[in-house]
Amino acid sequence: MASASAAPPSQHVPVLWAPVLDGLAVKPAGTYLDGTFGRGGHARGVLAQLGPEGRLLVMDKDPEAIRVANALAADDARVRVRQASFATLGEWPEAAGGLDGVLFDLGVSSPQLDEAARGFSFRNDGPLDMRMDPTQGMSAAEFVNTADEAEIARVLWVHGEERQSRRIAKAIVARRAERVFERTGDLADVIAKLLGRGDGKTHPATRSFQAIRIHVNAELDDLVAGLEAAERALKVGGRLAVISFHSLEDRIAKQFINERAKAPPSNRRAVVEVAFTPRLRDVSGAIKADEAELAANPRARSAVLRVAEKLAVPGAAA
Repeated sequence: MASASAAPPSQHVPVLWAPVLDGLAVKPAGTYLDGTFGRGGHARGVLAQLGPEGRLLVMDKDPEAIRVANALAADDARVRVRQASFATLGEWPEAAGGLDGVLFDLGVSSPQLDEAARGFSFRNDGPLDMRMDPTQGMSAAEFVNTADEAEIARVLWVHGEERQSRRIAKAIVARRAERVFERTGDLADVIAKLLGRGDGKTHPATRSFQAIRIHVNAELDDLVAGLEAAERALKVGGRLAVISFHSLEDRIAKQFINERAKAPPSNRRAVVEVAFTPRLRDVSGAIKADEAELAANPRARSAVLRVAEKLAVPGAAA
């Protein structure tokens, strides 16, 4: 049985691999859910620590990720697979018996970024899609070609924290009146021409692409729903591990844990003080990649891991 200090799978380098496995504190007979299977790096780490009675439940929106997960399940009877957002984990009967650990590795995966046909990256020109599941919902092209200027600006500001959101939205609407957007490179060029190339370290379209991707995949709404579903599904003593890659995601995860782990500031004006009962224990605070991991995997630089443990609440079902 592998330990968390063992080397990660060679075919894919999962971010914060050892800290995730340490945080989950895998029990050999436990049931664990990986809500973002990707190519299975973290999942295989959990599986290596499970005994014959253990179970690994994996979810993902991405059909290619599910193909890889099904191949894993075909070779290992301990694995169960469901193609869906982790926001719906509470609807999966396999998870109804209670979970000993839940992992969310948020954002877009390296294979998705590297495959131009998925349309996630402006660095590799491809169809302007960006959907985790290409068969569901509105594509990025549909959004930028049909949404009104105010809605585009709102999405860029709220989901991308893009200060030039209004200027970019105006430029998008003006350009699509001449010719609709179909390619990632086309949208990136319009934004770059408007904003300039800056210092060259960060492409000027970075925040806009992030914002549009988050919007078309409903990522932040899914995260809120997924965290609540995970808390309900976890057994007492079960662990929740969340890897975030930008401040919006991390803020949601941090607030979710803090609200359940720490008493709110006292309100002197309150007639009756409401007693606070913690439902989670903050196990780790913010964990980031060390220098060795950053040297091997520069994409880990923005990753933040938070781990919480579910506590027993008097009068509540375990």
